[in-house]
Amino acid sequence: MSAQTSLPVGFESLEPFVKHWVADTAAARARCRDLNDETDRTAFYEAMQPLMPKVLEYLDSKPLAQHDDSEQRLMKLALSFGHVAMAVELHREEEPKHAKHRPFMRITRAPADLPAA
Repeated sequence: MSAQTSLPVGFESLEPFVKHWVADTAAARARCRDLNDETDRTAFYEAMQPLMPKVLEYLDSKPLAQHDDSEQRLMKLALSFGHVAMAVELHREEEPKHAKHRPFMRITRAPADLPAA
């Protein structure tokens, strides 16, 4: 991790997204998706999408339980990318229509919310 970023070396370009997209639970990531507008979702998607193979390779290089804070933040960005990819790739202009129904589909827990083994 460098002095200028809270992410591992090589992922500094994602730093502007940490504040708004790093969330601890699936429910919080879904809320981030809802709270950010199309411009913000698209900017995050376009920054993450080409880096995802590198992100996944990096994160897969050691067990989840051994990830340090910077690697945990990168993992949370990757998990948020999954939420955003749905909005950008599939829902597109229909995202606002889908968003109004999400409060009725409350996420209580998800596999990604479980402690790392």
